[in-house]
Amino acid sequence: MGEILRTARDIVDVALKPKPELLIHNGNLPSTAEALRDLLGTCNRLFERGVPVRLVPSLENGPPSAIPLTRSNVVMEAHRLCQPVKLDKHGELIEVTLSDRVAQMYLEMFGEWHLQPLVGISMSPLLSADGSVRAADGYDRETGLWCCRIPHLALSQHPSRLDAEVALRHLRLAFRTFPFSDAERSRTSQGVEIVDVTSSPGRDESAFLVSLLTACCRSCLELAPGVLLTAPTLSGAGSGKGLLVRAICTIAFGIRPRAFTMGSDRHELDKRLAAELVEAQPALFLDNANGVALRSDTLASVLTERPARVRLLGQTRMVPLNSTAFIAVTGNGLTVSEDLARRFICCELDARCEDPESRPFAAGFLNDIEQRRGEFLAAALTIWRWGRQNATALQRGKPLGSFETWAQWCRDPLLALGCRDPVERIEALKAQDPKRLRIAELFSTWWEHHGETPVKCSQLADPVREIADAQGRGRQYLATFIAGLAGTHAAGFVLTRQEGAGKWNAATYVLKRAAPDDRIGHRTHRTHRAHDLDGSKPVANEPPPAGAPITPMTPMSPMPYATADDTVPPGRETEI
Repeated sequence: MGEILRTARDIVDVALKPKPELLIHNGNLPSTAEALRDLLGTCNRLFERGVPVRLVPSLENGPPSAIPLTRSNVVMEAHRLCQPVKLDKHGELIEVTLSDRVAQMYLEMFGEWHLQPLVGISMSPLLSADGSVRAADGYDRETGLWCCRIPHLALSQHPSRLDAEVALRHLRLAFRTFPFSDAERSRTSQGVEIVDVTSSPGRDESAFLVSLLTACCRSCLELAPGVLLTAPTLSGAGSGKGLLVRAICTIAFGIRPRAFTMGSDRHELDKRLAAELVEAQPALFLDNANGVALRSDTLASVLTERPARVRLLGQTRMVPLNSTAFIAVTGNGLTVSEDLARRFICCELDARCEDPESRPFAAGFLNDIEQRRGEFLAAALTIWRWGRQNATALQRGKPLGSFETWAQWCRDPLLALGCRDPVERIEALKAQDPKRLRIAELFSTWWEHHGETPVKCSQLADPVREIADAQGRGRQYLATFIAGLAGTHAAGFVLTRQEGAGKWNAATYVLKRAAPDDRIGHRTHRTHRAHDLDGSKPVANEPPPAGAPITPMTPMSPMPYATADDTVPPGRETEI
């Protein structure tokens, strides 16, 4: 990763070592900056990550960090590689210090730094779609990853289903003390509840197992969802959310991730996310997001875009950023906004007691995980390799847009072994979004007062107005807000809009009952709607008679977020 100077003698030896000269042209500083660029392009510790970065070794035996270059960093790197010189008035070369002006010119050569791209830092084996596993050290040109401390594992070349089942049981036994909310449990002799591993995993334990496999595969996946670990609002502290994240990262990466908090508002959160992401760490751990509805455009983009465009602190432009970080968020009473719901696997912990931290457990859990990292990582990759080698025979779960490869690598092998599909929980997660709850309340109240009667915004009943415009901003705001809801499905209703006749007539709105849908089975108009020839209402789950006309369902529209963030009525859940 480059030469590390630790003592004064090392610094003197490097300083006295002959170096190439970099001629400073006072009359043509851009050419000097280009020569500097060509020189820095040969350095094996500098990379491009939206901006030029340098790899800095960790002081805690962890992975290196990618730190954006500053003008001073450019000057220091230049003097490590060369000796800047210029001509004096006598025409002789004299040694000088590289000027900040040249360094700034170099930093502003956007897209022309000629540095190797850095996708991320990996401390887990490199995986391929055919089930092959390899280790690397240093920069891997094939993947763009900086690899370090990757363990060599003894994996079966062709694991059987029995091998995968044994590996799954091995992992479940190691984590049976965690209070997965819906898991079947038994009690130890000390009276502590543990997961009954003789029963099939529930949704929460399945979500954890999928999250563990996701972390082990993350550096080699184009995209992958994050993991959301929640617990009850008042009795969730001490249930083991943070410990579970650290254990996952210890197995996958051999590190205990450093946690950070949200800050005071969404803008501060996005700044912190960008600062963490640019460092290219294997894991990103947002902790203690308690009692909030999490919302972040940066987080949403990073999870589903490659590269994502983010704004770094101190930058006036957006930079493209590839991320291979395993993203975990923990909190008590935590929910996510609808746009993040499909981007996270949700795992709930519930100790079923008032003070979860008082449960008696043996000390040293993480130390034991660290010492046995190799066997747990081998167990996870045994399941993954069995899945890759038998991909065509695996049970398929519910589709999840943007994460098709992740589903094949991480989720489907576990489904075939008896785990539940964590994707089935996304609809329930969306239903907890405060904005969706607000619109559902609005539609229910609208139906109560107006039914299917066409109404203008000015004709809305006062209870409907109070929900739509809780702060009394006026008719213009109300009209804009209602117009934004046209086509929205919520609470079993859909709002339709009819333009007014003529230029000056206001539009009218009709709230109708939406056709029933099966959130688990994805009901469609072709397979689950029947129309009688006499024009009667459709009958669910019966195919239409031959030749009968089929009315297509109204397409599902996204939830409107055009209103300002402070339009959530007082008393609603805080949104970050």
